[in-house]
Amino acid sequence: MKIVIFGATGRTGSEIVRRALWDGHEVKALVRTPEKCTPRQGLTLFQGDVRDTETVKQLIEGANAVVSALGTDRTTTLTEAMPVIVEEMELHSVARILTIGTAGILQSRTDPSKLRYEAGDSNRKLTFAAKEHHKVFDILRSSSLDWTIVCPTYLPDGEAVGNYRVERDYLPVDGKQISVGDTAEFAYRELIAGEHIGHRIGLSY
Repeated sequence: MKIVIFGATGRTGSEIVRRALWDGHEVKALVRTPEKCTPRQGLTLFQGDVRDTETVKQLIEGANAVVSALGTDRTTTLTEAMPVIVEEMELHSVARILTIGTAGILQSRTDPSKLRYEAGDSNRKLTFAAKEHHKVFDILRSSSLDWTIVCPTYLPDGEAVGNYRVERDYLPVDGKQISVGDTAEFAYRELIAGEHIGHRIGLSY
């Protein structure tokens, strides 16, 4: 496959890149600072701004699937970039997209009419990141794309160990954390398999 990855230098994004290259896929990654990426066979780096239409077009043309591991980092880059990514995917008939979101945008168990961050299910007082990911959720579900949003809870560094739980649209009961390694492992596998198209996926141990 030819896979485009945005956010390839982040914790989860870099691990997805590693797994895709290991399996022999061609990977194109948009990075602000190419020096952060080690050149590897099968990896093509593009330097530029993810909000720039022409830059995004160069990556998406000819691709089979797209991954967004973009974070919020107290900026609106994510929500400025996603409409550009979606538009270029639709224009170039690239259907499959997987994004890394947050458990805050899963449905609340205390009030299923709301998302977790809206209902206060999470202890987090800061909701900026959840609001940004909520906007991405709205953008994707109003698109024609085959989307999946992987929604890990607290995300410490750590290798993939595999004994995690998965639930569509909700966080597994009493889920507290999930490692970066296991989040990337599930996200990469789901990108290829497409078992949860049109869903947010809660992920935790």
